[in-house]
This record gives sequence, structure tokens and C-alpha cells, in this order.
Amino acid sequence: MNLRTIPRAAVSGYIKVLRWPVDRVLGHSTSVDRAEAEARAVAGTVLADEELQRDAGRRRVAAKERGRAQALREEANQRVEQADREAQERKRDAEQARQTAHQRAEERERRAEQEREEEERRAEEAARKRREASEAAAAAREEARAERERKDRLEQLEAQEEALAEQEEALIAKDEAKRLRETAGRTKAQRKG
Repeated sequence: MNLRTIPRAAVSGYIKVLRWPVDRVLGHSTSVDRAEAEARAVAGTVLADEELQRDAGRRRVAAKERGRAQALREEANQRVEQADREAQERKRDAEQARQTAHQRAEERERRAEQEREEEERRAEEAARKRREASEAAAAAREEARAERERKDRLEQLEAQEEALAEQEEALIAKDEAKRLRETAGRTKAQRKG
């Protein structure tokens, strides 16, 4: 232990004490992470402690990445919701179109019984409707594929966020282990003294 590690441990302990009630009230927040990184940077500058400044830099980067991941996740959720609304609208329109087509087909069938020419026209109309339904089905498949891609991207972003959270937990555990070693060293030194 040297004279630099004592202030560093004090700064870390003080920040943890200040952060604890904030985390309890607000939950884990990227703005609180940024504030902690800035507090460590200021303390590192004031104490001329490069380790504290490097730690602040790492925490700044981690908070920025978590914030970016959160923004991307929110954007993805909005896109998913929009896609769901659009899919529902298309489904309603398609159902209405199918009902309309069914009613028209029935009318054509009645007229077809009376005239042969009307029967040929109805067959051509049915073929057109089938093509449209096929195109609508292809469009629905394409939309479903795009939706899967959006969901896959969301899962990827969640995995990145989880990795960042694990990295932060490792940093916190490292700080805590360091503090415990320093405390044990001081206690041992006091016993010898």
C-alpha cells in the first residue's frame, strides 16, 4: 500500500456510499454511471492519480455504450410496435378485401348461371384475385422476415448490454477486492505495530 492507494480507496468508498441510495430509488441508471465516472475523473485529476483517471475513462465508455444500447433498444421496440400496427392494419384490410371478393364471387356465380360470357369474365377475375392474394401473402412473408431481423437485432443488443453489465460488475468486484486487500493490509500492519 502506498500513499496513492489510500485516497483512491477513500474516493471509491465514498462514491459507493453516495451511489447506494440513488440506485435504490432510481435503479441502475446510465446518467448515474456517467456522474460516477465524472466524479472519479475529477478525483483522479485532483489527486493526480492516473489509475483513478483510467478507471473513470473505462466507466465513461461503459456508461456511453449502455446508453447507446438503451437508445437502440427503445428504437427497436418502437419499430416493432409500428410494424405490429401496420401488420394489423394490413390484416384488417386483407380480411375486408377477402370478404368483398367473396361477395363479388357469389354475385358473379349467380350471373354466370344465366350467361356463359359472364362465366368467362368471372374466371378471369378470380385468377386476378388469386394473383393479388399471392402477392399479398408474399408481402406478408417479407414483413415477417423483416420483423424477425428486427427481433434478432434486439436480442443482439440485449446480449451486448448484458456483456457490458458483466464487465461493470467485474470492475466493481475488482475495486471491492482491492479495497478488502488494502483493509486487510492495514489491519495486519496495525497488529504488527
